[in-house]
This record gives sequence, structure tokens and C-alpha cells, in this order.
Amino acid sequence: MIPKQIQSGIYLEQKKNRSNYYTKNLIPNQQVYDEKLVGEYRQWSIKKSKFAAALAKGVSNIKLNKGDVVLYLGASTGTTVSHISDIVEKSGMIFAVELSFRMAQKLIFLAETRPNIAPILADANHPESYHNLICEADFVFQDIAQKNQVEIFLKNLQFLKPGKQAMLCIKAKSIDITKQPKQIYSTIRDQLQKKVKIITEKRLDPLELDHCVFLVQKH
Repeated sequence: MIPKQIQSGIYLEQKKNRSNYYTKNLIPNQQVYDEKLVGEYRQWSIKKSKFAAALAKGVSNIKLNKGDVVLYLGASTGTTVSHISDIVEKSGMIFAVELSFRMAQKLIFLAETRPNIAPILADANHPESYHNLICEADFVFQDIAQKNQVEIFLKNLQFLKPGKQAMLCIKAKSIDITKQPKQIYSTIRDQLQKKVKIITEKRLDPLELDHCVFLVQKH
């Protein structure tokens, strides 16, 4: 089985009742989590990665390519980071920022086998703490469940090159549990439009309840 490439580094296997997404394994035969390995490809779980969930919900035209520099905020144990590592290949680099030492331990182990991942144990609320550790990015991805998610995202866009894209994953209940998610998304839309161009906005339900992604472009 050879899945069809739908954009740079991302592959799709279309079946009758479902779509399976894959990346080509940077490290042959390496299994990072419990993903299925199919030849030289790794299945990208839409239940364990909001990036993959966004693909499944129809987010397309994501400008992420071989050789790109990526700033990943909220890297956790590296599930999604590992697939982005496959996409940017050895000529690219991912600066993976994670606040939790427990999560970062697994990320560090992953980076030992994947030379294009640079783990950074830091608080994305304070980008000045890693300002001298990274370079300009071609793509920014954020998945941080904090009340000030949008503020963190906008602060870190200082590292994004003009004209390049970023993806923000919003967890509505982390912002305000008393409001309906659609109210929160509307407020965020207004905040973002003042700073960036919104390319796509997509809710991730039912794959990720009360989550939404915004794909944006820096002016």
C-alpha cells in the first residue's frame, strides 16, 4: 500500500468508511507512540494529534515543507512533534517548547534519535527566556491549554517570518468554562484579525470536543 501524497510530507489512504493519514518515517521502523507502521510510513492518529484532527476536518493548504524551521509551543511528549519531524526531514528543525519536566523527558529521549528536534524546557508565556536559543521560524504551531492561549500565541509570532503560517489550537473550556465555545471562538477571531490574516477556522468536534483550530498568516 502506497498512500497518496496530499501535500508536502503528508499522505492519505482513503478507505470506504475512513481516511488514514501518514507521514514517511524519518527513522526507519521507529515507533514513537502506538501508531501503526506500514512499510516506510507511520499512521498519524487523529485521536492523539490535533494537527491530524485538523487535517481530518478539512484544513488544507498548510504551508509546511521539507527544510522548514518550526516553533512548536506545548510539545508535550512529542507525538505530533514526531510527525512534523518526518515532514520537515533532516534538513529542517523543530524548536519544541514544553513547560512540564515530566513531559519533556520523553521529548528529550525522542530528540536523541531525531536530530531535527531541539527540546526547550521553558514557559511559552515568556518567549524572552528562549529568544537566544532559536531562529526565525517558517511555521508556528501551538497547543497549550491555558486561559491566555491567544496572548501566548501572539507573543510568539515575533519569531515567525513575514508571510508565513501558524496554527493555533484552542481549548475553549480552558479559557472560560461558563461560556459557549462559539462565543469564545468569536472573541478569538476578533483578536486574531487585528494582528494576522485568518486563512481557515475549523472546529474539531467530535474528534476533540470544544476545540477549534485557526490557521493564520503573518502580514
